[in-house]
Amino acid sequence: MSKILIVDDEAPIRTLLARMLELEGYEVFQAGDCKSALRQLEVRKPDVALCDVFLPDGNGVDLVLSMKKAVPQMEIILLTAHGNIPDGVQAIKNGAFDYITKGDDNNRIIPLVSLAAEKACQNAQHGNAEGKQSPCSFEAILGESRALKEAIKLAQKVAGTDVPVLLTGETGTGKEVFAQAIHYGSKRSGKSFVAVNCSSFGKELLESEMFGHKAGAFTGALKDKKGLFEEADKGTIFLDEIGEMAFELQAKLLRILETGEFIKVGDTKPTRVNVRVLAATNRNLRDEIAAGRFREDLFYRLSVFQVHLPPLRERAGDVRLLARAFVKRFSARLGREVTDITPAFLEALEQQSWKGNIRELRNVIERSLIVCDGNRLDVDDLPLDVQNVHYEQSDISAPGGFELSTMERRHIARVLEYTKGNKTEAARLLKIGLTTLYRKIEEYKIV
Repeated sequence: MSKILIVDDEAPIRTLLARMLELEGYEVFQAGDCKSALRQLEVRKPDVALCDVFLPDGNGVDLVLSMKKAVPQMEIILLTAHGNIPDGVQAIKNGAFDYITKGDDNNRIIPLVSLAAEKACQNAQHGNAEGKQSPCSFEAILGESRALKEAIKLAQKVAGTDVPVLLTGETGTGKEVFAQAIHYGSKRSGKSFVAVNCSSFGKELLESEMFGHKAGAFTGALKDKKGLFEEADKGTIFLDEIGEMAFELQAKLLRILETGEFIKVGDTKPTRVNVRVLAATNRNLRDEIAAGRFREDLFYRLSVFQVHLPPLRERAGDVRLLARAFVKRFSARLGREVTDITPAFLEALEQQSWKGNIRELRNVIERSLIVCDGNRLDVDDLPLDVQNVHYEQSDISAPGGFELSTMERRHIARVLEYTKGNKTEAARLLKIGLTTLYRKIEEYKIV
């Protein structure tokens, strides 16, 4: 379970955000100013911070530097009531994950926090004491399934070349991990690997971040700024969620791929770079082309070589392997000593469809370790939705499992167990009258 810190001087906003995030399963802490935020960092070590720009004792843009220094692996999303490009650019430069406007971007908060939590986890996994990433080899990618091994084999073959690679697959399948492995398996491994999520920025901010700007290009642009393509010169740039890139910027990216040149915001002459481009998407780009949202010429330039990452449900046997690895990793991080995992726990994991793939599995394992009372993980430590799928599968395979009365009896018994015997609450959850519940308890002889 990822930990989120909300920093805002308006209590109603903190309360609303906290409620939203808690319903998504996050552990949430709050602070009303810079001083209390830094104090919370020392104690809580959050994975993600949602921070207002205007605080009573300071500015959130400047606070980013102190927060990143205190917890290097943490990711920070800045919130402001009045967004402007200079503040946004400076926030990203200071190390913020993203900069969004309150109200206009409310529907982006939950997906953005999920992305930031994912990045924070990668920072913790790959970072050294200074929070910098270390090489990620193909050997570090966990999995023994045929589908995954075929994807790794293709990626290894293309790693030593300089051609663009398009990584496709559902959300949470590990596309950035593959991109890092391709980079560190190439002749550019000693140079920079720069990752940018194209869905995390508005058009203007993304253009400035990717390509840089000249002094005076817009209000607040007091000096020249290098873009991420220049930062990645002679190295690799990874463009995640490429299908989200604004159509107007796609022509600029196409020019880089074809000529190695681009024009900074506010400049008149081209800048040359030598950068390998890796891109990833969970969208069907051919459908995006048909809908007029993605350039066909850019698609063919990016997809010189494609590697498709299989969803977790198609990786037979890998769930158990990944689960054991995550238990070991998170046990150390949480200070827990879990020495045993029951077969039923692993069986329950294998029965899931894992729509969120590896990211979802990792979150479930972390949550299970937090609620586990002893040193043994069992089915009861899993989230209720995972438990329900497991018990439903078990019910069907048991004697009488297909009978409606059998299913109803077991479901009522599970709800009563969940409410710790509180029949009024159980009746509310089952959406039946209390007298009906008592009658069924008697009929089915539920103890």
